[in-house]
Amino acid sequence: MQVDLNCDLGESFGRYTLGLDEEVIKFVSSANVACGMHASDPVVMAKTVRLAKAAGAAVGAHPGFADLQGFGRRNMSLAADELHDLVLYQLGALAGFCRAEGLRLSHVKPHGAMYNMAVQDAAMAEAICRAVRDFDPELPLLAPGSSELPRAAAAFDLPFICEVFADRAYQANGQLVPRRLPGALIEDEDEAIARVLRMVREGLVRTIDGADIRVRADSVCVHGDSPKALVFVQKIRAALLAAGIAIRTAGRTDA
Repeated sequence: MQVDLNCDLGESFGRYTLGLDEEVIKFVSSANVACGMHASDPVVMAKTVRLAKAAGAAVGAHPGFADLQGFGRRNMSLAADELHDLVLYQLGALAGFCRAEGLRLSHVKPHGAMYNMAVQDAAMAEAICRAVRDFDPELPLLAPGSSELPRAAAAFDLPFICEVFADRAYQANGQLVPRRLPGALIEDEDEAIARVLRMVREGLVRTIDGADIRVRADSVCVHGDSPKALVFVQKIRAALLAAGIAIRTAGRTDA
C-alpha cells in the first residue's frame, strides 16, 4: 500500500512569508506550488521549485484566482474562456521555472475558491480541465473524488488523482465543510492521524454529522498555511510509514 502526501507551498509574496516551506517540504512527496495569482511571485516560485528538487518532492501547479488580497479564497465569476486562460497562464509560468531546473510539472491542483467552486460547477470544472489538456494532455489533475472535477477530467481524458484532506472536516456529500463554519478545521494531531490512516486503509471518513462516507485516498493534503502544518506532516508521515504505507508521489514522476 502506498499514498502521496502533498502540501500547498510557495505561498509567500515579496517581503511577506507564509508557512515553513523549507522544513515542510522535507516530509512530503508532492508540492503544490502557487503560480503567482492567489499568492507567490517569480522569486518565490523559483525558490520553491529549487527546494522541491533538492528534497526530491514532485512539483505540481497550484493555480488560483487573481486575488492576492483574499488569498484566492473569495469566489469570482469568470467566463469559461477567461478561466481557461487564467489557468493556462499559470501552468506556463510555473513550468518555465521547472524547465530551468530540469523538471516537468507532476500534476495540477486548483486552489481555494477555484477548487471549491469547480467541485460543484460543471462548466468551471470543464474549463479547468480543458486548460490542463491544452497545456499537456498527460498531466494529472489532483482533486476530490466526490465532485465535478473527476467527471470533467474523464471527459478530457486526463489522468486523475483523488485527494483527501488531513486537516479539514467533511460533509455528507463528500465535500469539505466551509471554513467559515465551526469544526471545519481539524486541529488535533491525533485526530488528524487517525482520520488519515482510516481514509488510506479503509476508504472511509467520519463526517461532521457523525456518519461514515466512502473516499478514495490517492493523495493526502496538509495545508501549508496551517499553523500546525509542519507538525502535521511530520507526524502523519511517521504514522503512515509505521503502518507499512509507503509515501510516493501520485503524480507524473518523469523529468
